[in-house]
Amino acid sequence: MTAKQKMTESEIDELVEQQAGDASAWEKPVRVRKTRGASISIPPELAARAAFLAKLHRKPNVEEWLTRVIQERIELEEAAFVGAKQELTSHAG
Repeated sequence: MTAKQKMTESEIDELVEQQAGDASAWEKPVRVRKTRGASISIPPELAARAAFLAKLHRKPNVEEWLTRVIQERIELEEAAFVGAKQELTSHAG
């Protein structure tokens, strides 16, 4: 099979099973390190408001609440971006 031909998932599984016991068929293990969390600063008044809302939503800490809020907002923004991109594409095409 040439490099340009794509293997199916079952072909990959079969190859892995055939080579499982052959140490020479495998490359060196890859080490992956967990990335550290990012740190951001927000104005004290905004932090106090966020802490109040985190308690209101019964979150154990403001970081957990902010993470959820940011994640939801990013998902909304990504969906809006995809929608706008599709709309532009449909008008252009």
